[in-house]
Amino acid sequence: MKLIRLILGLLIPPLGVFLTVGAGPTLLLNILLTLLGWLPGSIHAVWVIAKYEDKLNRGGEIY
Repeated sequence: MKLIRLILGLLIPPLGVFLTVGAGPTLLLNILLTLLGWLPGSIHAVWVIAKYEDKLNRGGEIY
């Protein structure tokens, strides 16, 4: 599932973020970054997905 979210985060950044963290401020930030350009939105999406997985693996609090 992580691979699918990463691919979606690269192709359609808001969708990858939504599938990872749901609706909230992180998604809104990603939408704004994507409106500024595909590259900033994609970078943010990959970062969010990677951090989410890292926190899950360490048992930490998620957002």
